Amino acid sequence: MEPPGVTIGQAAALYGLAPSTLRWWESLGVLPEPPRANGRRVYTETELRRIGLAYLCCVVGAMPLGQASLVTSGTRNGHWRATVRRHAEVVEEKIRQLQSAHAYLLHLARCPDDDIVSECPDLDAELADHTPRGLIATHDLVTAARSLPAGPPRKRDETAPPRDENPASQGRCAVCAASFPRAPRGRRRKYCSRACQQRHYRTPRSS
Repeated sequence: MEPPGVTIGQAAALYGLAPSTLRWWESLGVLPEPPRANGRRVYTETELRRIGLAYLCCVVGAMPLGQASLVTSGTRNGHWRATVRRHAEVVEEKIRQLQSAHAYLLHLARCPDDDIVSECPDLDAELADHTPRGLIATHDLVTAARSLPAGPPRKRDETAPPRDENPASQGRCAVCAASFPRAPRGRRRKYCSRACQQRHYRTPRSS
């Protein structure tokens, strides 16, 4: 007699997924944990259909897992439709953004000048139309840049001291007696190099 369902490996393979993906989806509520037989998950026709719906939401529809869980939960109040429509609007906006990027890239590729920076007579207009530089009425870029307040100081340049101004404490190798910098944290080193460490362990111990 055939068992009532399939294993997690077979269920995942049906949709080209890894078993860990199904466990992950279960942990996040996208899938309910299936019934078990002898301690092992058993996926029946209903569970396999639910996995397929999760695949359609998460993989085909690129839906966030939290939203996909509202669709796959099987509620009958119809609230999942609003979730799907909201995500469809997000996807539609991304499509508009990508279409705009695609159109501009094709426009840019039609520029006949090999050196766009030096030769393209339309570059200034493009910068004014498509970048924040367009908010500044000044004609040349140097004057426009000078008219802006300076940005926040870079912390790394001002607060991080150079390495040679803040030297680490020194240690001395137990094998060759050479000095080496000690790390400020962590376990203290006894050897200056792995070679000295191996030499120490190869040295015969006196009994």
